[in-house]
Amino acid sequence: MSRKEKLFMLAAAALFAAAIAVMTAYMLHIPLPSGGYIHLGDALIYLAACLLPTPYAAAAAAIGAGLADLLTAPMWVLPTLMIKPLVVLLFTHRNGRILCCRNCAAIIAAGLLSPAAYALAGCVLAGTMAAFVPQFLGTLVQGIGSGALFLVMAPALDGVKLKEHIGT
Repeated sequence: MSRKEKLFMLAAAALFAAAIAVMTAYMLHIPLPSGGYIHLGDALIYLAACLLPTPYAAAAAAIGAGLADLLTAPMWVLPTLMIKPLVVLLFTHRNGRILCCRNCAAIIAAGLLSPAAYALAGCVLAGTMAAFVPQFLGTLVQGIGSGALFLVMAPALDGVKLKEHIGT
């Protein structure tokens, strides 16, 4: 990758991190009784994972979602910094299209991995396994919403050939 391409990817990752932070912290932000919240920011994490090379997408996910947690629910920052980069690993940016078989499967996998990981983190934070089910269900709703939003955005962005325009 040339220096110019690296700079472009860094700038794109920074823009994604900012968009993820805003979408997660402020747009359709619904608090949960367990201390977390439901949001649609993961749809942008999925999109970043499909458009950017993995290290850039993982950084955008961790920084954006971590910043959102720092602003709204600081106790979740550490789990987020570990979970969101793992979610990115499920997707591929190497396909010519955003919406491909692997990324469709990744939506389902991410929709289960993220709730399970946050539910375990919730158990640690609460000090009891009783926190697992409420946290899992709340985060599962979030995953379904983010997956649905991604499934609306991806065909539209494929239709305008976004991947060709940005050169990934």
